[in-house]
Amino acid sequence: MGEALPPPGEALDCLKAHIGEPFTTRLLSDRRGSRAWKIEGPEGTVALKANTPDDDTARDKAAETAQEDDHLVRLTDVGALSRGYRVGAGAWEGGRWLAVRWIDGAPVWRAFAPARGPQDDRPSVRPWLLGVAWTWAERLGQMHAAGWAHADVQPTNTLITDEGAAAVIDYALACGPGDGRRLPYRGALTHTTAPEIAVAILSTTADTHIQAEPPADIWGLGASLFWCWTGHRPVAYADATPHEDKLKAIATGVTLSLDDVRPWVFPEFEKVIRACLTPAPGDRPSSTDLAALLTP
Repeated sequence: MGEALPPPGEALDCLKAHIGEPFTTRLLSDRRGSRAWKIEGPEGTVALKANTPDDDTARDKAAETAQEDDHLVRLTDVGALSRGYRVGAGAWEGGRWLAVRWIDGAPVWRAFAPARGPQDDRPSVRPWLLGVAWTWAERLGQMHAAGWAHADVQPTNTLITDEGAAAVIDYALACGPGDGRRLPYRGALTHTTAPEIAVAILSTTADTHIQAEPPADIWGLGASLFWCWTGHRPVAYADATPHEDKLKAIATGVTLSLDDVRPWVFPEFEKVIRACLTPAPGDRPSSTDLAALLTP
């Protein structure tokens, strides 16, 4: 292996039975107190994450990894995730690790690049965009039907496969029925935060848990589609704007006009985005409604 930052040995010992030997490891990311690797063997490939033991946030990241594992188990039990997705999890001397099935795909921003320019309105692009939105809504719908919200719907937490299907990943912040003791949910990526979540964050203390609901996921879906297709975040603010002021802008429910920033006219797709970005959560379509609207 020979990596400067090798995966936890405890995880590799467990994963050998799933992926076979010999296997290779490749560090994918090392940021915000967490590391991720691609582990590939003759019998399978997994994505492995573990907290960074010497990081100031090591305790919180270890707890977050354990929380995600709990979510995966519970989501699998209610049929919202396939049984083959979670591969294994456990403790190591530096904290916690979690392994899931590897999914070949590109993050949404990169996948949407061929559709983002004014010259990219091609016959193959329109059904592809609708297919991505349809499968994304369908995946979220499986969680919503079980009473869960993903709570972190954003471009980097969804992968687009070569077939043009959306695969949702990263369930650490998910909010489900009967949640016991957990890390308080205080929102996720600012740019895809729903107005009602922004209001709740602004009006509560930092240790207060906010229970995200499915309509917040629908906003996150619409915000992600808006952002990755137009190249503009849906709510107008400068990068240097203080976080609290960004949340205040989001809380108003006012977004940029698609008419002003769309790369080309696509009424069917724009209708979906506008519906998702309806300010009042109760007025947004459900994931099931969206999937039905988008059914090829």
